[in-house]
Amino acid sequence: MTVKTVERRSLRISYRPGRTARRFARDKVGVTCLVLLAVVLLFGVTSLFWTPYAITAQTLVDRLQPPSADHWLGTDSLGRDILSRLMAATWTAMLSCFIGMGIAVLGGVALGILAGFLEGLLDWSLSRVNDVLLALPPLLFAVAIVGALGPSLTNAMIAVGVLLLPRFFRLARITTVQCKREDYVEAARAVGAGNLRIVVRHILPNIASPLVVQISFAAAVVIVSEAGLSFLGLGAQSPTASWGAMTREGFDRLAESSWSIIPPSAILVVAILLVSLLGDALRDAGGRQQAGRS
Repeated sequence: MTVKTVERRSLRISYRPGRTARRFARDKVGVTCLVLLAVVLLFGVTSLFWTPYAITAQTLVDRLQPPSADHWLGTDSLGRDILSRLMAATWTAMLSCFIGMGIAVLGGVALGILAGFLEGLLDWSLSRVNDVLLALPPLLFAVAIVGALGPSLTNAMIAVGVLLLPRFFRLARITTVQCKREDYVEAARAVGAGNLRIVVRHILPNIASPLVVQISFAAAVVIVSEAGLSFLGLGAQSPTASWGAMTREGFDRLAESSWSIIPPSAILVVAILLVSLLGDALRDAGGRQQAGRS
């Protein structure tokens, strides 16, 4: 038996993306959330090429205006077009997810696989550091990191990424330990496959499903964290548009106008709901095969 034969049998045993896709396609809620989330992403990407008004253009005589033909979502306290800033803020949320999730996934998964595959002293040391990070109060730890590095979107997402890293480490480590004890891994090792090949061709594909589900749930945490830190003034800095910063601006002018706080708050809630429901659908689609079902 060759290494490639063992690898093909390994993938047939547990990594079945086609089956997962078919299950997901039958989930109407999941598909709807995916489509709506794609619309939100397109809304944000469009801001890179076009917005109704410049996001920094101020017209003080038109400040705190309700929706109208000129400004479909009204204006904020400085007379800036809310729709334009909301589009830019959506791109900011996408960028924050990319930075925060990149740090958490790349760092957590790499260290988790390393600890779970090699075990021993390295596993014990990394697990103890992971336990310490999990024990720290999340918000206070994020504020401490941003306070040390300085308030900015990048620094805020570094803090969030470090906070989420232990979750991915723990998941990757547990699933790696389970996978390395499977028969197909032992067979691959018996026919001469090296550690790197086993990790890339056997471990990674078979732990991908729980990691994708974890990513979808963690994305909601990143969105909430970025909005919360920006609301406190520790995230995106003016003139960068952010859902949290826009919500804070609307909150500060709540006595003058109750409208400007609604659009950023609404899209924030919708985005979190869509990502969370999508995570539920992916979890169900990637679950173990039931008897008699394909």
